[in-house]
Amino acid sequence: MTLLSKKDKIFVAGHNGMVGSAIVRALKSAGYEHILTQKRSELDLTVQEQVREYIFYQKPDIVINCAAKVGGIHSNNTYRADFIYSNLQIQNNLIHFSHLYDVKKLLFLGSSCIYPKFTDQPIKEEYLLRSPLEPTNEPYAISKIAGIKMCESYYKQYGSDFFALMPCNQYGPNDNYHPENSHVLPALLRRFHEAVLNDEGELMVWGTGRAKREFLHVDDLASACLFVLENIKAENIYDLNISHLNVGSGTDISIHDLAYLLAEITEYQGKIKFQLDKPDGTLEKLMSSKRLNLMGWKPKVSLIEGIEDTYKDFKNNYPDKIRSF
Repeated sequence: MTLLSKKDKIFVAGHNGMVGSAIVRALKSAGYEHILTQKRSELDLTVQEQVREYIFYQKPDIVINCAAKVGGIHSNNTYRADFIYSNLQIQNNLIHFSHLYDVKKLLFLGSSCIYPKFTDQPIKEEYLLRSPLEPTNEPYAISKIAGIKMCESYYKQYGSDFFALMPCNQYGPNDNYHPENSHVLPALLRRFHEAVLNDEGELMVWGTGRAKREFLHVDDLASACLFVLENIKAENIYDLNISHLNVGSGTDISIHDLAYLLAEITEYQGKIKFQLDKPDGTLEKLMSSKRLNLMGWKPKVSLIEGIEDTYKDFKNNYPDKIRSF
């Protein structure tokens, strides 16, 4: 028996992004009839009064917060103030007004960067705040930790059914493909594609290639979100003495091997060189999704299958319709 009704009004904040659009697709496919979305030009989630009015007048039953300012190592390290300010504003507004206006369930999406730079692998939920964060994305990580703790605090003080999922690196259709400000997989995918188009004999990859990352196709993340909304209550998480649930694929790959995999998929024939003077970030970030797996959810999309699917979408929309900012 599902905890949701097909008639629930579900507000997906950030519906135009990769994750939000995948969640909307999953909700529609599952038969949910009342999905609320709003363009950024019509609702600025960083503005308190706009969010207050929207929640008050639209009266959503469910809020899914996948709206965030995101990016890779370069943008996180360069636009540190923008990242912490924007993300704190968005989540503070959504969580607080969801409480004030009796939203019955809120799902907050975070990021694996919340975990310490050096910690045991695979990373369990209880490793949060054990030791210092990775410096290059610390402001973004702190904003996400604050969102987790807000959900937990509103549950503990008010009994609000608010909780968080922490996904690993996501990728898939409708990603941001900016060559510097996006995440590693979409940025590299675009650069390999353009290297093929321009017949470039050499392609440079940021860092040494030693860092490992866990990747999750966005459709798998959307299925996880739908699963927890339909089957999990906040108390099921907090009673385990943890603040959130991890969601990942369960396998990782080095940036070196990822680069050569992308070269194979895009049919790039040139040389790949690694920029040894650039920071790698955290060297290893494989999360344990055992708790969510035991609750009944598992990923379905393999990395090769997912990248091939993503590349088809990229080519169909390149260059005019891909997201790049």
